[in-house]
Amino acid sequence: MTEVMELLLKAAMPDLPSKEIKIKRLSDICGGPVVFSLKALTFSQVAELKEAHNGDNLTLHIILAGVVSPDLKAKELLAKYNAATPLEMLKKMLLPGELEDISREVEKLSGYRSSTLEEIKKK
Repeated sequence: MTEVMELLLKAAMPDLPSKEIKIKRLSDICGGPVVFSLKALTFSQVAELKEAHNGDNLTLHIILAGVVSPDLKAKELLAKYNAATPLEMLKKMLLPGELEDISREVEKLSGYRSSTLEEIKKK
């Protein structure tokens, strides 16, 4: 068995990466820290989102799948923002740049938009 194979077999199954981000503008408006908890998406989740939405509001669907807290599908938030759907609510709650930034953070956690490989130089 190769050394790499042994390392892979010994490794514990990793948890999906997660992080918390503070939405500056909403924190200022609300008078307290508005913090979103994010998690990485699995391969299956990304594939399903791409197939189902094919670029149509994909950024918003990534946010809905990757934000663990607050519950962006909560009826209270939909009512507060007078929105029929979570997608509509996100468009009313957040600025376009904020939507892109949050989606980008979920993508980074999922291994996109970041360097995940390192070239090995021959000696």
